[in-house]
Amino acid sequence: MNNKNVVALDLPIPELSDLPEDTRKYFEICQEKLGLIPNVLTAYSHNLKQLEGFTRLYNELMLGDGELSKLEREMVAVVVSSENKCFYCLVAHGAAVRVLSGDPALGEHLVMNYRSARLEPRQRAMLDFASKLTRTPAQVTEADTQALRDAGFSDRAIWDLSNLVGFYNMSNRVAIASDMQPNPEYHSQSR
Repeated sequence: MNNKNVVALDLPIPELSDLPEDTRKYFEICQEKLGLIPNVLTAYSHNLKQLEGFTRLYNELMLGDGELSKLEREMVAVVVSSENKCFYCLVAHGAAVRVLSGDPALGEHLVMNYRSARLEPRQRAMLDFASKLTRTPAQVTEADTQALRDAGFSDRAIWDLSNLVGFYNMSNRVAIASDMQPNPEYHSQSR
C-alpha cells in the first residue's frame, strides 16, 4: 500500500504489513468482499484514530439496522456527491448503485441528474431531501420532513437519512480537498 494515485497530499501511508492486526484484518475483509481496498481507507490509514472513527460511522450508516435499504443508502451517497461534484464518491457509489440495482442506467442518472431517473415516490422524496439538505441546508423546514413522512418515512428513518447526508457531505469535502482518486476497478463494475 502506498499513497501513489490515492491522494494528492503527501501523507505517510503505511504498508499493509505495518498496520495493526485489526486494521489488516479489516482491509483483508474489504479485499475479499469487494476485490479491493477502497482508496478512502488507504488514505485514512495514515491516522488510525481517524480511520477507526470513519469506518465505524460508515459501517453504522451504510450497513447498520434501519429502514433505508442498502440501495437507497447508496443512492443518497450518489446524489449528495453529485451535488458536491465529488469524483471519488460518484465513481465508487455510482458503481455500488449499478451493482445493487442491476440497472447501469440508474447509476448514470443519479450521477448526472437524479431528477431524470425513473424513481418510486419514496425514492424521489428521499433524494429531493438529500439534495436540498446538501445545497441549501438553512432552507430545510418542517415541510421537508413532512414530505418524507408523507412518503412513508418514520422519524427514525428521517434521522438516519439526515446523518447519511451529513456524512457524505463531510467525506466529499475531504475527498475533494485531498484530490482522492477512486480505485480503477470501480469504473468497470456492472457495465
